[in-house]
Order: sequence, then structure tokens, then C-alpha cells
Amino acid sequence: MTVSWTPHRFTGGLLALDTANTVVLRDDPARTFDRFDNPAEIARFADAASGFRATELGGRRLAAPSPDKIAPVVLSIRETTDRLFRGAVSKGAVATGDLPGYLEACADGLAHSHTEIGAPGQPFGDPATPIAFEAALAVSALSLLRDDTVARLRICPNCSWLFVDRSRNSSRLWCDMAVCGNRQKANRHYRRRRTAAREVSNV
Repeated sequence: MTVSWTPHRFTGGLLALDTANTVVLRDDPARTFDRFDNPAEIARFADAASGFRATELGGRRLAAPSPDKIAPVVLSIRETTDRLFRGAVSKGAVATGDLPGYLEACADGLAHSHTEIGAPGQPFGDPATPIAFEAALAVSALSLLRDDTVARLRICPNCSWLFVDRSRNSSRLWCDMAVCGNRQKANRHYRRRRTAAREVSNV
């Protein structure tokens, strides 16, 4: 089920993709905007993502007590992740030339983390204690490198957000059928009606 946090939709399927999608309408310079222009939004996003991505995080809460301080690292992970995997969707493979910056950004996110990850049932460490948002973001971003995940990455044709297609036959088109899918259907219906009206008026 798709859940909304005003003003963001968590439809990427993974924390790293939801974070990449905080830049809205990347392919439309006239309308694009960054939800993290105000660093305080990073803390709000992290708090909401703790619930929306609880399964991925193994129930561990995300902590971002100093969003101004971590903003450069968060934005670096976000942008290098978007660049690498947007390119992977377009080309069908990861471009090695984009890996150094991406790996360096992830390393910066993990540099000051004092935790252990990957134990059975605890993919992001002990759920009894919070994990730094930038560290969890780095771990989520690195998990995207799995070939089975790369093969299922998609770009929504309506909003251009990245998402993981987990449908059984890998045929999902939209990041969110209720929003983007319905908008595209409405647009097609509107165009068909206009075309039909023009044809009638030309008779």
C-alpha cells in the first residue's frame, strides 16, 4: 500500500530511492524543486521513513538530530545514487565511471557510524537503538548494486521518480498507480476526447 507523508510519497520501494525522489520533476527545469532545500526537512523525512521503510530497516528507527550538519553527506549520497541508477535504467547496466563518487559518498555516510549491520533478522543492526540516517541511507544505497535489484529498477514515465518493480512479471509502469497511473490514464482520455471533438467539428 502506498502511504503519503506531506509533502512526499514513499513509492521508491527502498530508502535510498525514496531519498533520491526528494528532488521532484528532475527532468523539468521549469518546475523542479528540492524537498531538502530546507535541511530541517531531512529530519522530518527520516522520522517518516522509519515507519514507511520499517521492513527494510528491520524495525530500526532513523535518527537525524542535526540535519544541517549531515545535509552535505545526505545530498551527496542522494545525487550520486540517482545519477548511477538512473543511468543504469537507461543503459541496462551500471556505469563504472559513476561508481567512485557514489562509493565515496556512501563511505562518508558510514564514516562516523558506530554500529553493526547484517545479523540475521537485523539487516540494519539492533532495532532497540536508532541508527544515523546518513548511515542507513548509505547501506540502502549500496544494497541497490545487487544485480537482481538493478534489473528491476524503473523510471516512472509520469513523474520520473526511480522505483523498484517487484511485480511478479516485472511489468509495473508507474511508481504509484493511484497517482501517476491515474494521471496518465486521465491525460490519455482527455486527449482522445479532444481528438474526437476535432474530428467531429471537421466533418
